[in-house]
Amino acid sequence: MNYIKKLFRFIIPYKRYGILNIIANVFYALFSTLAMISLMPMLKVLFGEGEKLNQKPIFTGFSNIKTFAEDYINYIITTTSEMHGPQRSLLYMIILIISLFLLKNVFNYLGLYFITFLRNGVLKDLRNEIYDKVTSLPISYYSEKKKGDIIARISGDVNEVKGSLLAILELIVKEPLTILFAIIAMFMISVKLTIFVFIFIPISGFIISRIGKSLKKKSNRVQTEQGIFLSTLEETLGGLKVIKGFNAEKQFNETFQKSTNRFYNFSNTLMNRQNLASPMSEVLGIITIAVLLWYGGSMVLVDQTLSGSAFIIYIGLAWQILTPAKAISKASYKVKAGNAAADRILEILETESPLKDRQNAIAKNDFTSDISVENISFKYEDDLVLKNFSIKVPKGKSIALVGQSGSGKSTIANLVTRFYDVNQGRISIDGTDIRDLKKHSLRSLMGLVTQDSILFNESIKNNLRIGKEDATDDEIIEALKIANAWEFVKDLPQGIDTNIGDSGGKLSGGQQQRLSIARAVLKNPPIMILDEATSALDTESERLVQDALENMMKNRTSIVIAHRLSTIQNADEIIVMHKGEIAEQGTHAQLIAKQGVYKKLVDMQSFE
Repeated sequence: MNYIKKLFRFIIPYKRYGILNIIANVFYALFSTLAMISLMPMLKVLFGEGEKLNQKPIFTGFSNIKTFAEDYINYIITTTSEMHGPQRSLLYMIILIISLFLLKNVFNYLGLYFITFLRNGVLKDLRNEIYDKVTSLPISYYSEKKKGDIIARISGDVNEVKGSLLAILELIVKEPLTILFAIIAMFMISVKLTIFVFIFIPISGFIISRIGKSLKKKSNRVQTEQGIFLSTLEETLGGLKVIKGFNAEKQFNETFQKSTNRFYNFSNTLMNRQNLASPMSEVLGIITIAVLLWYGGSMVLVDQTLSGSAFIIYIGLAWQILTPAKAISKASYKVKAGNAAADRILEILETESPLKDRQNAIAKNDFTSDISVENISFKYEDDLVLKNFSIKVPKGKSIALVGQSGSGKSTIANLVTRFYDVNQGRISIDGTDIRDLKKHSLRSLMGLVTQDSILFNESIKNNLRIGKEDATDDEIIEALKIANAWEFVKDLPQGIDTNIGDSGGKLSGGQQQRLSIARAVLKNPPIMILDEATSALDTESERLVQDALENMMKNRTSIVIAHRLSTIQNADEIIVMHKGEIAEQGTHAQLIAKQGVYKKLVDMQSFE
């Protein structure tokens, strides 16, 4: 239960529900025992065992409460029977029994009612914090993790923890108190018989604990495998065109089925181990009851040290202990399963982001001078992608980065936006190292248009409002016009309120890209980063997008990463990159005149 300490902060906001649950459970446990004991006077009336008492007993203190209670009930039964007959006494006893059983169940419901708010509240806050953590962790974190595994943790694992929270509260309060009150009542009926019962309890506990020992490991295997097949599903949905185009359905089906078969086998092992808890505890309980019947029956029939009605109630109390004992054994299994799930959740929550804002980070709201990249070196894993790389981007100027795939162009965009941190050197804006700026304020100064137009299953309006939350419809339409997107948006059935489908799938590639540009235009940042924004487009779409980009880049500082060189001929400076270093730099005309690497790239693309 160590994880409860770590997750306790999620319980604190709902502690009042926890307290109310505990109070309700205390009364539930109390009335459970009283309801059972209340059957004794009725049995005494039926069997004629009750002692006749015509004088009202006097309460002499809590030390004699048992004697006082018995005498008082005998007094009521005696006087009622004499005045109205034994049937009236029986009726009163039945009303008492019904009332106590009703109170027991009312408090049982109240306990469950209050715990519902605590469990679902913890579930909500836990999911919210994991989601917040997922969005705050650096992009590099997800290059090592499967998306499906993250989804499994935020859905299945969190549910497992929710279930184990209730189990823990039952383990701590409800069931132990029910057992405790029943044992107290059993001691009051017969000390000798109760001590005899206690010999069997440690044996039962030892057997149940042995069954549950390996449960955490088995539960962890199930949850890990769930993450694997969810990852396969997520990848399948994202790559359906490729899968169908290459007739690879069979391969992916086999991969998925292998995972679900492992999940099936692991789940069977886990569930069978869990299912053993209830019958095992019941069998042990029946053995205990059988021994009780033999030993207690001797006390009634041979020794005559116990009345028949008291023995029946005693058996009832012993049987009543079985239900909470079974619940405790089940709950202990849930706790172990919840422990494995919590480990996976805490792994995400306790992951420290290397890109966290520094303690005295500055909020920068304007851009006045330049972006300076000074002698930076960077590697994703082992090999350096950039080596002692330096450029300066003055305010209002457009700098283009060109070169072969793998030359480090997109890495510059990732570093300037601080999706990654440099290994050596520094990147500064207006002379301030971007690591000394708050990430939120840094990215507020920048607009990003990527090669993949990342759109969401929302309306056009809501997709654009990611750039500016409070944008009016007129501002959205103006941004669409600048991005050459209004021409097709105005003809859509619901205009800017039209849903564009999953990842913008209802639109063409060119239309998707122009919406991405409109989103950046609406944000209206002083710095624009374009990462191969036209490379995936056909010629006609490229021309429209290129016009949109030129409209957007007017009077803005731009870093343009380009594959198609025709799109960056008007840049103020072109940087030609080769294996993470600068091969050439200058304007389009200057680089053509040099007859170097850039000229070869232009000629190759002209040939294409």
